[in-house]
Amino acid sequence: MTPDSPANPPSTQAPTSTVAATWERETLERLVMAQLEEQRAARRWRIGFRMFWALVVVAGFWYSYHHNKAATSSNPQSHTALIEIKGEIDSESSANAEWVMDSLRQAFEDEGAQAIVLRIDSPGGSPVQAGMINDEVRRLKALHNKPVYVVVEETCASAAYYIAVSADQIYVDKASIVGSIGVLMDGFGFTGLMDKVGVERRLMTAGENKGFLDPFSSQTKPQRAHAQNLLDQIHQQFIQVVREGRGSRLKETPELFSGLFWSGQQAIDLGLADGYGTLDSVARDVVKAEDIVDYTRQDNVAERLAKRFGAAMGEAMVKTSLSWVPHLR
Repeated sequence: MTPDSPANPPSTQAPTSTVAATWERETLERLVMAQLEEQRAARRWRIGFRMFWALVVVAGFWYSYHHNKAATSSNPQSHTALIEIKGEIDSESSANAEWVMDSLRQAFEDEGAQAIVLRIDSPGGSPVQAGMINDEVRRLKALHNKPVYVVVEETCASAAYYIAVSADQIYVDKASIVGSIGVLMDGFGFTGLMDKVGVERRLMTAGENKGFLDPFSSQTKPQRAHAQNLLDQIHQQFIQVVREGRGSRLKETPELFSGLFWSGQQAIDLGLADGYGTLDSVARDVVKAEDIVDYTRQDNVAERLAKRFGAAMGEAMVKTSLSWVPHLR
């Protein structure tokens, strides 16, 4: 060692512990920033996804509005207005009173529509929904003075025929199924089976007749008589509507209102229908307007999405509100 050399020369490198701490801090910062960026990306995707579906719903409503508006305003030329009634007539199906009546109002209000044709292919359904449609058809006929015709495809039975008799004339195929003028209430009873397997039904009600339709409870004679009276009353309402709609064309027999159904050929013989015809032949030969415009309201994709979105939002709101309600356990 020379005299000029220092005893402890200064180190040119930082201590190992300092380097390690710096590396850990930088690594932690990178991890935090990566996590924040991932959260931001996920948030952007969620927002973008919601905006996309919101645009789809808005576009669907816009299309539905303009499609319906076009059906009523862009057809000034003479045409035959078509409304389809297919499947079960029920408040939850496409053949529900609200949709059919909305279609009817649009068709009647269109100045270019010379007549309305209901093309029916339905086994029946709710007498309430059918009665509402029947009443609306008769009201609109009187208001707008336009004829209404029914074209039956495969089936026009029970509640579907309840609707059909509101028309001025009913056209069928010779093999169509028509009629079934009756009312039913069905169910099952399992009381005997429960006795055999040793199962006890514990049903508590307030009101001695509250549970008389319960399939696991016995039915008393007064309860059965009450249900039968209810069915008989609705049946008489059905018969009265048929008589008012068909008038002197009906050839009443003991079986006509028994719930039996008939072929199209038999229906014409009995006065339940007026003749053979299809949509095209009725538009061409009866209405004298071969152009056909469909006014049937359709459940489009956007409406289904809107219903699901609304249901999901409602469920979320209910869950949120219920979270503040004390529960009995």
